[in-house]
Amino acid sequence: SLLSMLLLLSMLLLLLPLPGHSAEKPSVLVIESYHSGYQWDKDYTRALRDELSDSAELTFFQLDTKRLPPDTYQQRADLAWQAYLDLNPDLVILGDDNALKFLADRFLDTQTPVVYLGINNNPRNYFSELMKNITGVLERPLYRRSIAYMREIMAHKLSKVLILFDDGTTAQTLLQEEFKDKNRMVIGSIEMDILLISQIDDWYREINNSADNGYDAIVVGLYHTITDADGMHVPEEEIIRWTSNHSPLPLFAYWDFAVGKEKTIGGLVLDGYDQGQLAAGIVKRVLAGHPLPKIPLSSGQGQLVFSRSQL
Repeated sequence: SLLSMLLLLSMLLLLLPLPGHSAEKPSVLVIESYHSGYQWDKDYTRALRDELSDSAELTFFQLDTKRLPPDTYQQRADLAWQAYLDLNPDLVILGDDNALKFLADRFLDTQTPVVYLGINNNPRNYFSELMKNITGVLERPLYRRSIAYMREIMAHKLSKVLILFDDGTTAQTLLQEEFKDKNRMVIGSIEMDILLISQIDDWYREINNSADNGYDAIVVGLYHTITDADGMHVPEEEIIRWTSNHSPLPLFAYWDFAVGKEKTIGGLVLDGYDQGQLAAGIVKRVLAGHPLPKIPLSSGQGQLVFSRSQL
C-alpha cells in the first residue's frame, strides 16, 4: 500500500548519511621502497593492514629498488608522486630509505602528514629543511648487542667476524652511520670487518675464503641488490641458500628474513612486522587528530630468533 511505501522510503532516508558526515574512511598511501615479494615488505605491510584496515583505506605503490638498477629510481619516484597526486590521500607512509630519499622534499611542500618506517640513515640527511609534516620510525641493526649474543653462542671462541652486505642504499648508509665509513670496527676484544659487495662472484669468494682469512663467524646482512657478471639481478633466495650450504663458518643475521632452514642460525634480529606496528601507532594518533610527533621514534628493540635446523 501507499502508506507502507512511504514508511519504507522514510526509513531509507533515515539510513542515508547526513551531508558532511561521510562514512568514508581516510585514505592512506603506502609507498614501499621495495616490492611485495620481499619478506621485509611483506611483514611491515601485513602489520599496517592488521593495525589500520578498520580505520583507513590503504593503497600501495612499490618503487622496486631492490631489483631495478639505480638509474631508474628517480623515474619510479616520479610515478609514485603521480600516484599521490591522483589519490590525494589523507596521510602517506614511506617505507625504507629510498622512498624517503627520493620523495621527502616533495612532501615537505604539502600539508599531507607523512610517517616513515625502516629508515637507516639520519632522516635529516634527506630533508633540505626542518621536517614539519614528517616523522616516523628508524631501523638500526643492533651491532653491539648482537656481538655479545654471538660470543655467548660461540662459547666465547669469537675474536674476528666478517659482516657481508650488498652495496644497496641501506648498506651504504649503515657503513656511514654505524661504522663511520670505516671497514673495520672493534667492539671489546672482537674485530668486525664489514664488506659491501655488488657482484655475486665476489660474494662467493669471500664466503669460500672466510675461514682461511682468520674469521670465526659471518654475519649475513643484506644480499638483495647483488648482480651477476652481466649486471642481472641474482634472486636473494638463491644467494642465501648457496651461502648456507657453502659457508665453512657459522652464519648469523641482523634481520629475521635471513633466519631459517638453508639460511642462517639467527641472532638478535629486526623484523618488519615490529616496524609496521610502530609506524601504525603514529598513523592512528594522527588520523585521530593528534599533531604529528616531532621526534622520530626509536627503532625496534630486536628479538632473539634462531633456526633449529641451522643450529
